[in-house]
Amino acid sequence: MFNIFPLKNGLQNVKGFFCGGVNAGMKPNLKNDLGFIRSNELCEVSAVFTKNRFKAAPIYHFLNYKKNFKTNFILLNSKNANAMTGKKGVKDIDRIFSTLKKKLPSLHNPIMSSTGVIGYRLHVDKICKAFDKFDFNLTNSNETAYSIMTTDSFKKELCLKVELENGDFFHIAAIAKGAGMINPAMATMLCFILTDANIEKTDMDKLLKSSTKQSFNTISVDGDTSTNDTVMLISSGKSGAYDKIAFSEALNCITKHISQEILRDGEGSSKVVAFEVKNALNIKEAKKASKALSNSLLVKTALFGEDPNWGRIASTIGASKVTCKEKNLVISYDNIVVYSKQKEIFNKEREEKAFKVMKQDSFRVTCNLNAGESSYTSYGCDLGYEYVKINADYRT
Repeated sequence: MFNIFPLKNGLQNVKGFFCGGVNAGMKPNLKNDLGFIRSNELCEVSAVFTKNRFKAAPIYHFLNYKKNFKTNFILLNSKNANAMTGKKGVKDIDRIFSTLKKKLPSLHNPIMSSTGVIGYRLHVDKICKAFDKFDFNLTNSNETAYSIMTTDSFKKELCLKVELENGDFFHIAAIAKGAGMINPAMATMLCFILTDANIEKTDMDKLLKSSTKQSFNTISVDGDTSTNDTVMLISSGKSGAYDKIAFSEALNCITKHISQEILRDGEGSSKVVAFEVKNALNIKEAKKASKALSNSLLVKTALFGEDPNWGRIASTIGASKVTCKEKNLVISYDNIVVYSKQKEIFNKEREEKAFKVMKQDSFRVTCNLNAGESSYTSYGCDLGYEYVKINADYRT
């Protein structure tokens, strides 16, 4: 048995870590654009990265380390993705950490993670000069969270305390960013999860991969996949406590909550929609159809216009090429059936009820294929025409 409680102040609750953020001059109006997470001890780290073939320099830098390496420092920056910058982008990171090591001699296998505009090299001098502004003994989750925000309208932060039956406890906390270029190949995002649980590296790898699969990999904002997507789990082990089932539950709560917050903050979005595909031939087809719906710009703009016409839903299901027949398909908005070939029920009264459902800031679209027994749910949001038209600058 165990109990899970939410705590305020995010990362600050996790034993063994320091964190903060400053303005290095990359963002206007003195907003934070550079942050850090630090530990006095070496920490275990697990990560899941983008599926984009053009990975950003910070990811290549991370992958250059030996397998199962430990770290005691993470540097975070916004405004510049350091992506599509080649070997020079990786060398810029090495230059930055070479400078930082003069201030922090204990620096060991430091990690960098970036978000912002693609195609530009980092402002190395600005970043290095900003090290003088940092108080590396500070613990300020709020400042760290703000340092990675780009087009986000609010910070994403959560901490959970897990109390075990024997009285021991540990913490798990996360900060994240993400608003545009979000796609189930992994949500476009940076997410850093800290824990003081005494967890083994093998469990970290396995549980992070599983948790990511059922949270970040189920959401879609605009169907694009970024070069910088990163979910990272770092453990100090300082609490001395651990229970695999309890940790897995808490981690899943964290990633589920953060992924929904990212979706809710999707650029130009006003509603979050669950796309449930039921009774598909198999799980592969259930997932394929569900993700086709959550990714479809045609569907997203219909959601934005609050148009209850089920035609775009049916068309997207058919275009996904899963096993389905017109006579077997049933489509519902929450509990309002809007299409059933067997009943021919979509009249003015039902259309008005469906319209009321679509006015809500969250609801469920259920598509029953009646072709098998498998189900899958992905999550998407609405996008207005103006967003689709202007969002071509490839920001992350």
